[in-house]
Amino acid sequence: MKPLLSPLRTVFCFYVDGFRSMTWGRILWVIILFKLIIFFGVIRFVFLRPALGGLDGQAKSETVGRNLSQDSPLPVNH
Repeated sequence: MKPLLSPLRTVFCFYVDGFRSMTWGRILWVIILFKLIIFFGVIRFVFLRPALGGLDGQAKSETVGRNLSQDSPLPVNH
């Protein structure tokens, strides 16, 4: 197990030392993380609303079965 941990430890120490010596990098990383959180939060609540929310088990299974049995919009080549 020791041969596996040595390269991982080296890579980890490399990144820790790199982040420790940053000046503008920390501010830029904070901005990047803030933008990603906002971006994925907006996508989650606007585009990824739960389609099966509020349905009971029977209604969920019927909805899924109906959506799976529809024809595919793309042609399938066999």
